[in-house]
Amino acid sequence: MRTLYVRIFLITVAVIIVSSMLGFFFSNIYYHAKLKDFNDEKLVGIAMDMKEFAEEQSKPDTVERYLHNAAALGYEIYVTDGQGSDQFYGREFREKDLDPQAVRQVLGGKVYHGVAEFPSQPFITGFFDNQLSNTVGVPLQVGDARYAMFMRPDVILQFGELRIFFALIGALTVGISVLIFLFSTRYLVNPIERLSEATKRIAQGNYNLKLNTARRDEIGQLAQHFMTMSRELERVDQARQQFVSNVSHEIQSPLTSIQGFAQLVADRELPEQEREHYASIIEEESRHLSLLSKQLLLLSSLEQGHEDLTRTTFSLRAQFRQAVQVLQWQLEDKELLLRMSVPESITLTGNEVLLMQVWMNLLGNAVQHLPRGRSIEIRAEQTETACVVHIQDTGDGIAAEHLPFLFDRFYRVDHARERSSGGTGLGLAIVQKIIRLHHGTVEVSSSAEGTVFTLTLPQM
Repeated sequence: MRTLYVRIFLITVAVIIVSSMLGFFFSNIYYHAKLKDFNDEKLVGIAMDMKEFAEEQSKPDTVERYLHNAAALGYEIYVTDGQGSDQFYGREFREKDLDPQAVRQVLGGKVYHGVAEFPSQPFITGFFDNQLSNTVGVPLQVGDARYAMFMRPDVILQFGELRIFFALIGALTVGISVLIFLFSTRYLVNPIERLSEATKRIAQGNYNLKLNTARRDEIGQLAQHFMTMSRELERVDQARQQFVSNVSHEIQSPLTSIQGFAQLVADRELPEQEREHYASIIEEESRHLSLLSKQLLLLSSLEQGHEDLTRTTFSLRAQFRQAVQVLQWQLEDKELLLRMSVPESITLTGNEVLLMQVWMNLLGNAVQHLPRGRSIEIRAEQTETACVVHIQDTGDGIAAEHLPFLFDRFYRVDHARERSSGGTGLGLAIVQKIIRLHHGTVEVSSSAEGTVFTLTLPQM
């Protein structure tokens, strides 16, 4: 398996190679497009100066020495009379590919622009190609003899040790850059390795992580998110354990009661009145178990997130009326006043059965916990984007420290966990899940004057 360091090294080398090739490619394009003609014109000027000086000499030997000296200064020179008398001065041309037609043209008095006319190729630059065709040519008159002189700069001789110097600079620059880059990657790789180790610890159930979150870059943000994820996973794991404990408790309590009272009912000497009393307790506990199992199944179904909910459009006021009718006898029994301000024009698009469960849970909780003689108010309003429902009661309120946990499963304000009210502690958790499935929100606020649940359902 390739480590991150090896991958970074290979990527670095690949980047250097590709960037060098692209740099040469574009530089070569620039040479052919801009510099080649300029270089040709400059060389023609030098060749004309050499021609004039050579033609001023009266002796061929002097011209010979002059051309040798010019070649020693950094030029490759070829002189021919077109009849087989050829002379080279300076370093030898790599390819002697000069067209005879070019020789005849120069002997006829024309100037040969071989540098400007050198073929343009993406990865071949004419500046360094010491081909005989890549020269400039001028006519040369020495005494009565007429010659064609072709010349180009001897790049190797002109640059000399500078080639080694620049090559060494380039090699050292690349090598040192790679080394520095590899060492600097530890600044990036080490935190990632620590994050990798942290994932192993999380997988083993160890959520007590300490990562360096002081960095202000993306690595620091990732470490911060990792810490947040670890805390959230720990909270979820604790919630799962607490959920199992709560379910066990909620099931064990009625089962113990049913088992004990069933043994008493089985006693033949038990008076009939007590037998009926114990039988009613068994029935009540069985009903509680049935309600608990139904709500657990509903909550489990909601946890899976049904995106394909059956949605219909219905009147919100009509649904609230149906819920109030179901609770009518409880309202009258506790002498509770219910006010409803829901316009007939408000309609909702969603799962009618699940939303009815929401209203029943919220109104049922209010009826169950309100002291006698208090009131409940239902208000609804429709905006361009959402429907907002307020369910407010005039109870004694809920302490602020309990509000963040009201929607947790099995959470009750009374920590004694009394089930005398018949509730399961799952109602508000179910409400929140249903509202979230409809892409809405549910919020709660409370004071000494009462409690308000505010539900926002977006228009579909």
